[in-house]
Amino acid sequence: MTTERGNKKTRVGVVTSDKMDKTVVVKVDQLVKHPIYKKYIKRKVTYKAHDEQNSCAIGDKVLIVETRPLSRDKRWRVREILEKTVTV
Repeated sequence: MTTERGNKKTRVGVVTSDKMDKTVVVKVDQLVKHPIYKKYIKRKVTYKAHDEQNSCAIGDKVLIVETRPLSRDKRWRVREILEKTVTV
């Protein structure tokens, strides 16, 4: 049995920018129920994630995982690409 250092957070989001070297910007959408009005509100957060092979493109659906700080803004790493966008 392998021992893991705690449970790391994972998020699924869409790549919105890949202009940086080995870094992508991932937008994660979340539906949150309003406590009083009981309607669903769409909340969005952007994360900068480390992409070692520069394999992500804009529009790709990716799985990111929390990691140690890699730079001033990067605290996430791309684990896998779930869906690739079709480039025409």
